[in-house]
Amino acid sequence: MIGIYYGSSTGNTEAAANDIAAALGVDAANIHNVSDTDASTVADYDTLLLGSSTWGAGDLQDDWYDFLDNLKAQDLSGKKIGLFGCGDSDGYADTFCGALVQIYDALQDTGATFVGAYEPEGYQVTDSELNRDGKFLGLALDAADEENNPERIAKWVELVK
Repeated sequence: MIGIYYGSSTGNTEAAANDIAAALGVDAANIHNVSDTDASTVADYDTLLLGSSTWGAGDLQDDWYDFLDNLKAQDLSGKKIGLFGCGDSDGYADTFCGALVQIYDALQDTGATFVGAYEPEGYQVTDSELNRDGKFLGLALDAADEENNPERIAKWVELVK
């Protein structure tokens, strides 16, 4: 079963979480705003899709800081984790969707398997810290290139099913 967890300040990441849920057929009860969700709920899921907007120079959305600390304390071994996020490649090319990097780095040694690495082809920026071994760590939704986001979501959900 898939659980979608997101942190959103302006509504863009929440909208992305809902679009991803619709594409995967995930019920609304399995979409969680990290601002009001206990991290222990991840025990209910085999796959976790984690979404954050990026602020400043690659910072997490505010609600993620406490949730991520609590998430690291959970047993994530054997779980699949897919990352998605919103960023702006025009103003922040070097740290484009850097919040995903922070989540990845924090959870890398938890026993979870990361899924959904995404080809950077078609993006305006391909050399941000999000790019590891030629692929983005997850789905990067770009405010500067919004018209491509629905297609990107459709491709990414095939990688995380």
